[in-house]
Amino acid sequence: MSNFLRYEQEGPIVTLTMNQPGVRNALTGNTAVQEFVDACARIEGDSSVRAVIVTGAGTVFSSGGNINEMKRQMDPGLSPAAIRDEYRRGIQRLPLALYNLEVPTIAAVNGPAIGAGCDLALMCDIRIASETASFAESFVRLGIIPGDGGAWLLPRVVGMSRAAEMTFTGESVSASDALACGLVSKVVPSGELLTAARGLAQRIAVNPGLALRMAKKLLREGQTVSLATYLETAASLQALSHKTRQHAEAVTAFLEKRAPHFIDE
Repeated sequence: MSNFLRYEQEGPIVTLTMNQPGVRNALTGNTAVQEFVDACARIEGDSSVRAVIVTGAGTVFSSGGNINEMKRQMDPGLSPAAIRDEYRRGIQRLPLALYNLEVPTIAAVNGPAIGAGCDLALMCDIRIASETASFAESFVRLGIIPGDGGAWLLPRVVGMSRAAEMTFTGESVSASDALACGLVSKVVPSGELLTAARGLAQRIAVNPGLALRMAKKLLREGQTVSLATYLETAASLQALSHKTRQHAEAVTAFLEKRAPHFIDE
């Protein structure tokens, strides 16, 4: 049974809720990573899922790393090599699973997103925030670095200069400042956050599931490959798209002037 993550599905939309508000939805020292990995695998295998919302229970999105885990890692008996292995087999599995998830993801940030909690939001495709949300790439204040992918993710979202400022100061960024620098795309009153997230998810989920997954793949590929390589990938995926039932239904519905009814491939 899940101890950390609540998995709920309504039609084509899955909501993943971090559900340990007593420890501020910390991501280490518990089963959080494995549960996220398992949830992502479940979503990947379910073609009916077209959008995913990630949020937190309580007043905090996620406080990131558990301070007691950091204290344990200071033990002289634990070697640097062992800690490196813990990262590779632990928290680093989270960005590999969530960032690479084929389905569009929305982080509904309900409160402070600190350290790895901030990076968790960055792993999602879209971020919307409540007015009480804040973001801090705060690792440097504890004398450590973003070991979970933050220094790779943050510049891709807000640009290198703003990412450097957040990383080097460790200071918290308000929801309004996050909106101004593009860290989030929308700020809403706290009581309206999940309604706004679900509304956005529904606007995404009306589209064909396979096309959504392939479009996300192209967005990801476009960040790391040359234009020529990207175009080759796009041509291959487009060839597959033209032969899907969902494309045929979209074209037929357009010509018949009716709403399309998509059946999962």
